Amino acid sequence: MIAPGSRPLSVKFILPSLTEASDPYWRPIKYSLFPPLGLATLAAYLSVDDQAAIVDEHVERLALDDAPELVVIQVYITNAYRAYGIADHYRRQGAFVCLGGLHVTSLPDEAAAHADAIFLGPGEQTFPKFLQDFRAGKPERVYTSAAGRSLERVPAIRRDLIQRARYLVPNSIVVTRGCPQHCDFCYKDAFFQGGRGFYTQRVEDALEEIERLPGRHLYFLDDHLLGDRHFAEALFAGMNGMRRLFQGAATVDSILRGDLIERAAEAGLRSLFVGFETLTPENLRRSNKRQNLGRDYKAVTDRLHSLGIMINGSFVFGMDDDREDVFRRTVDWAIEHGITTATFHIQTPYPGTRLHAHMVREGRMLTRDWNLYDTRHVVYRPAQLKPEALKAGYDWAYREFYRWASITRASLHHGTLKHQAKHFFYASGWKKFELAWDFLIRAKQLTRATPLLEGVLSRVTSSMPKQQDAGDRMVILPEGIL
Repeated sequence: MIAPGSRPLSVKFILPSLTEASDPYWRPIKYSLFPPLGLATLAAYLSVDDQAAIVDEHVERLALDDAPELVVIQVYITNAYRAYGIADHYRRQGAFVCLGGLHVTSLPDEAAAHADAIFLGPGEQTFPKFLQDFRAGKPERVYTSAAGRSLERVPAIRRDLIQRARYLVPNSIVVTRGCPQHCDFCYKDAFFQGGRGFYTQRVEDALEEIERLPGRHLYFLDDHLLGDRHFAEALFAGMNGMRRLFQGAATVDSILRGDLIERAAEAGLRSLFVGFETLTPENLRRSNKRQNLGRDYKAVTDRLHSLGIMINGSFVFGMDDDREDVFRRTVDWAIEHGITTATFHIQTPYPGTRLHAHMVREGRMLTRDWNLYDTRHVVYRPAQLKPEALKAGYDWAYREFYRWASITRASLHHGTLKHQAKHFFYASGWKKFELAWDFLIRAKQLTRATPLLEGVLSRVTSSMPKQQDAGDRMVILPEGIL
């Protein structure tokens, strides 16, 4: 290999399309929400004279007739085969190919067969080191993130490489890395092993990044926006007065603890992804999701509704204590408690997780076809359900929750007409207008929907629903308390 030295590099960053984007559940808007910020972050480490391009195959065609010197590909489990095919093509053309991401970190030997260099864990420390080695003509085969992880002095994301018109939420942002929790089914511990598993930007840097973004709407893609209380308090204090409307994700326990969620609402939080996952305490215990044990789920929904914050509830089917009634119980609970949108999943044991190791030990894994690891297919043998019953129940849950009658019932949970309308239009807009979304995507006019999104997210507060008897509450208690 000839060392590039100080001459400019030609670099192509690629996010291959996920396999599920071609299955019957394909929803164009789902894959046109957020730009690939991870690749834009890595691109920021290039020299000013380097030529760079980011191609997101979910929103544009990937041309393979070019000749970049360096190709960097982000690999998820369900785009792995597509990523490997692209990597093999560019290596045959003489490009130097790098692979990184969750799947590469979980199965480095598999990925290494298709790459000149692989990256394990987050790339803020390893990618600059690779570029230095590559320019010197001495790149290593494996770059592993370990000690010294930090978001200090991270350069500004290369948003100039992002085609904003192709995304509904071009103003997505990440101000932390990782998560302080340790759920057995999550990739997080495997991806961040060898170093810190949760850390934040400096508040000043996060606020500067927010100031650079046009418009009002933001979406924090952090796994747990409230995970560091001191950071979150300072962030929300700094956002007061910006007139931003934002969405994010947080855990059940963080919503109930202290007044941080009120501070977030005051700063502009209008919608929150919440991992309820299951209504069964034994499932929580088995999956090490202890942050949900002993928590009153109804108190979570009441608190968020009282602040005018819509809820995207996450629920997992197929855990070991789930039986055939789990689908009806879960959907009924979500509707009765005014969950705005729901994301249902079939439990999926990803390689590298403790859940996967457990399933392998018990001989319960059914396939290693990564295309099926999309939380829509059954890839293991459930404990209490037949695989076909689990799949059928999952399909039914989506149909039932997003029926017009169900959306209407859930919206009527709220105490004011404005809150009811907000719920109804957000939920129906997300699931019932595929043709309209498809038209805007094809016309590259998604940003025209931004004012409508901001209007739906505008602030509304409602009086707390009438207090129910203790027997009507869904309280998740640790084993031994029940």
